[in-house]
Amino acid sequence: MSGLLALLDDVAAIAKVAAASVDDVVGQAAKAGSKVAGVVIDDAAVTPKYVTGFEPKRELPIIWKITRGSLFNKMVVLLPALLMLNAFAPWIITPLLMLGGAYLCFEGAEKVFHWLFPHGDKHVEKDMSVGDPLHLEETRVKGAIKTDFILSAEIMTIILSNIEAPNFWFEAATLAFAGIAVTILVYGTVALIVKMDDIGVWLAANGMTGISRSLGTGLVKGMPVLLKLLTVVGTAAMLWVGGSIIIHGLDVLGFPWLYDTIHDIAVAVASGAGEAAGAIEWTVTALLDGIFGIALGMLLIPVVTRVIGPLSEKVTGQKAADH
Repeated sequence: MSGLLALLDDVAAIAKVAAASVDDVVGQAAKAGSKVAGVVIDDAAVTPKYVTGFEPKRELPIIWKITRGSLFNKMVVLLPALLMLNAFAPWIITPLLMLGGAYLCFEGAEKVFHWLFPHGDKHVEKDMSVGDPLHLEETRVKGAIKTDFILSAEIMTIILSNIEAPNFWFEAATLAFAGIAVTILVYGTVALIVKMDDIGVWLAANGMTGISRSLGTGLVKGMPVLLKLLTVVGTAAMLWVGGSIIIHGLDVLGFPWLYDTIHDIAVAVASGAGEAAGAIEWTVTALLDGIFGIALGMLLIPVVTRVIGPLSEKVTGQKAADH
C-alpha cells in the first residue's frame, strides 16, 4: 500500500511538472505571438479576396484548403528549417528578420501608393475571366498558399526571435504551438468574415424580431466597412512592425544611431506626462517606426517592381503573384 501511495505521489509530481511545462509553453507562445499582430491583421484582411466570385458553398472549403497549406508551410517546412538555423547559425536570424521587415515595408507602402494613385487590377480581371470554376479555385488556392508562405516565414521568424527557451525541445514546442494558434486565429477570423454577410442576409430575412432583422441588415452593410478598416489597420501595422524590425535589427548589428535617436525623441516627448508617459513614449516610437517603414517601402517599390520582379519572372518563368 505504501508503495502504491509512493507511486501515486511520483505520478502526481510528474503531472505537476508536465502541467507547468505546458503553462510555460502556452505563456511563451502567447508572449511571442503578440509580436506578429501586424502580419496577422494584414493576412486576415487580404485572404477573403481569394474566395471572391465563388458560390457561397465553396467559400469555407477553399478557406480550409488554404488553412491546410498554411499549416504545412509552418509545421513541415518553416519550423524545422528555422530551428536548424537557430541552432547552427543563429547569427542569420536577425538578417532574416530584417529581410522580412523590408518585405512588410514594401507591402504596406505599395498599398498606400495604390490608394494615392489608384489603378486597375488587370490580374483580378483576367483571373475572373477563367471559364472553369475548378481551375479558378485551384489557381486561387495555390496563389493564397504562396502568399501565405512569405507571411508565415515572417510570423515564425518573429515568434522564434521572441522565445526565451531553456532548451531545444521547449523552443520547438513553443514555436509549433504559436504557429498553429496564429493559423487558427487568422483563418478562423477569415471564415467568420467571409460568412458574416450570409449570416446577415439570413437574419434580415428570417429574424424573429425587428432587432434581429435590423442586426442582419447592419451586418450586410457593415462588412465592406469592416474589410476596409482591417485593410487600413493592417497596412499601418505592417509599416510599424516592418520599420521596427529594421531599426531594431540595425541596432543589434552594431548600427544603433537610428534606434537611439527614435528612443531619445520618444522619451523627450513623453517627459513630464506623468502616468501617461509610457503610453506616449510607445505611441511616438511606433509612429516614427511607421514613418521610417513607409519611407523605406516607397524606396523599395521601384527596386522590387523593376528589378526583383522581372528577374524572378525570368528565373521561374512565372509572373509574381499579386498580394
